[in-house]
Amino acid sequence: MRLLLVRHGQTPTNVDYLLDTAVPGPGLTELGERQAAALPAALSGEDIEAIYASTLVRTQLTAAPLAAARGLDVIVRAGIREVFAGDLEMLPGDTEAGHVYMRTVFAWAAGDTELRMPGGESGAEALARYDAVVAEAAGSGAGTVALVSHGAAIRMWTAARAANVDVAFAGAHPLDNTGVVVLEGSPEDGWKALSWAGAVVAPTGESGPAGQAVEEDLP
Repeated sequence: MRLLLVRHGQTPTNVDYLLDTAVPGPGLTELGERQAAALPAALSGEDIEAIYASTLVRTQLTAAPLAAARGLDVIVRAGIREVFAGDLEMLPGDTEAGHVYMRTVFAWAAGDTELRMPGGESGAEALARYDAVVAEAAGSGAGTVALVSHGAAIRMWTAARAANVDVAFAGAHPLDNTGVVVLEGSPEDGWKALSWAGAVVAPTGESGPAGQAVEEDLP
């Protein structure tokens, strides 16, 4: 299966650089609406047969133009929602709270899945819920599926599950609003990332979260 992980369009709390992860969350800014409207053209070369979105409003609004263009319904699943910030909810992402959030997310991707977000979920719980939606999509028989999800969740899941993406690569490569990670594979055979925001994936091979880019991305 070809799996397209799409980050939602810009939100007001993205602009304010806040850790905003609770359901239902805000809608899109005017720029976010334009980004969503541009998705059908940006993905015109993809034979998308199913579209999923999380339970947060911003992913459903982002998915809507693509779904309308393809004549598909948006399948809403809680499992691909953003990593819940817990006690860090609505704190500034450019403070220590934001650094703790991203360090925790990438520690999960590196294998420390028992670690828990302060007041939130563990890595094992976050990966399990995301895995379940990916498995459902794979079991649908669709050849290409788009999952409209969230920045930290996409980077965490891809670094944990794609054989050719390490934590250093995911940490060093933020995913802009409506950025797309393209993967190929299956839950049984594993996943390989083909592209990340339009660029061919070439992992750095370094260990641990890499550089300030980890701190610059927002949910």
